[in-house]
Parts: sequence; C-alpha cells; structure tokens
Amino acid sequence: MVTSLTATWQHRPVPLMTNVFDADCEFDPEDPDGYRSGQAFVGREAGGSANTVKVYELPPNQSSCPYHYEYDEEWLLVLAGAPTLRAPDGERSLKAGDLVCFPVGPDGAHKLINRAHETARVMMWSSSREPAVAVYPDSDKIGVWPGDEADTILLRRADGARDYFDGER
Repeated sequence: MVTSLTATWQHRPVPLMTNVFDADCEFDPEDPDGYRSGQAFVGREAGGSANTVKVYELPPNQSSCPYHYEYDEEWLLVLAGAPTLRAPDGERSLKAGDLVCFPVGPDGAHKLINRAHETARVMMWSSSREPAVAVYPDSDKIGVWPGDEADTILLRRADGARDYFDGER
C-alpha cells in the first residue's frame, strides 16, 4: 500500500550530491609557495547555494590562506592528515575527525598549516556570501569582496584611516 507521503517522496527530484573524499581539488598556479593548496567547491557541486562548502588539499609545508578572521562563523572538519591550526590561543595539531568552529570576529582568527609529511585534506564551510570582509592581523590588511570583481579591494588599515566625510561635498 502506497501512502500519500510515500507517493510524494517518490516524485521528489533526486538531490545532487558529491563525495568529499573523491572531489578533485584544483590548484592555482599563481599561488605563492607556502600557500599552494587545492580546493574543490563541493557545496556547489552538491547543489547548495546558501552555504559555502569547500574541500582543501594541503601538501606538506603549505597553508590554505594567511591568518585571518571574518564576520561569518566558519567551520573546519579534518578529513585526512594532521594539519596544524594556528588560532588566537596558539597552535595545536589536528587529526582526522577533528571539528573546529571559528566564531565571528577576532576570536575566530585562524590559519591552517600542513607541517606533516603527507597531504592533509579538510572541509571548511560557512554562511559566507558577498559582500564579505576579512581581516588579516599579521599584515594589518582588510579585504572587501562586494560581489563585483572590479570593486574588490585589499588595503592596509592605515591606508583606510580617513574621516567619513573626507572627499565629500
């Protein structure tokens, strides 16, 4: 006997899916040494749009990005390897299965470094969307991604020290 719930389920579209362990990570040849990591947009591949979900491969002695924080909560799940996490309270080694939440703002600052001899694979996700802002404490930079590539900007905080009405008429 088929109930109306079963009939409804049978007629639903099949959701897209991807496998985070099999996803092919693409490397950008322009990335400098120390930041050569590959990424796969697994959330998009699975049909998602509300969250940004990426898998990163970090070869030995490489990082995914500089030490930074954002104004969206971010999450990290280690899938393979033993990367090192730098956070405001210091560094710690991670292992497969470790799940970390980076809170909004300076308390969520982080950098992932692979100091191990084998490639590390991690998944990161957040509700990030444009416009977005990231702060890089080591270099005293702020990055702004408004959604239009022509308006994207990275600047040192001192360069942006202007009065609100500076240049206005």
